[in-house]
Amino acid sequence: MTFSTAMSHSSTHRCQEARIAQPPSGSLWVFGYGSLIWRPDFPFIEAHEARLYGYHRSLCVWSHVHRGTPDQPGLVFGLDQGGCCRGRVYRVDEASQWQVLSYLAERELTTAVYQPRYLWVHTDQGRQHALCFVVDKAHHQYAGALTPDKAALAVARAVGKSGRSLDYLAATLSELEARGLPSRHLQSILQQAQTLSCTDFAHTDCGELVQVPDVMKESL
Repeated sequence: MTFSTAMSHSSTHRCQEARIAQPPSGSLWVFGYGSLIWRPDFPFIEAHEARLYGYHRSLCVWSHVHRGTPDQPGLVFGLDQGGCCRGRVYRVDEASQWQVLSYLAERELTTAVYQPRYLWVHTDQGRQHALCFVVDKAHHQYAGALTPDKAALAVARAVGKSGRSLDYLAATLSELEARGLPSRHLQSILQQAQTLSCTDFAHTDCGELVQVPDVMKESL
């Protein structure tokens, strides 16, 4: 799904289906904390470093589409409750906001594990009401707090229609580090996953693979 493809659909109808409401103010602001930091793929007229309070970036979502499958889910980031998340916020021109919302609905809401919400984010220029994608902790794709070993195994093995879970994590952490936001915990998971991805699981004793309950293999 590309932004140009989204423009060919009925944008308002698609956003209504995906439960994305019209922005509370005239301009649409979008908060990015994962792949939207390094690959927004939609037109914007300004961008700023931003903080969202009350939520933190967490590798807590089983990916059944973009970075994994129902049978071999990958892991991607979600906004989980508590703490603070630093990311980027983008302002979209009012004339193209419905097309951008349509694109984001197709990209971020392929299942219902994310809840689109307008939340206050803080920048050096002031605060903005921005669209944020918050994880639904009651959804079966919510992974919660996995051990580093289980997280690394999932990241190492999963591939979806947008590529490997490993590449997603590496690209996100690279961008975060470039912006002065390194994470030793996530870097450790990435390094372990990179090692495991080069391993033949059939001939090693790397440990038990991630066991995904049947309910987590159900796509919406």
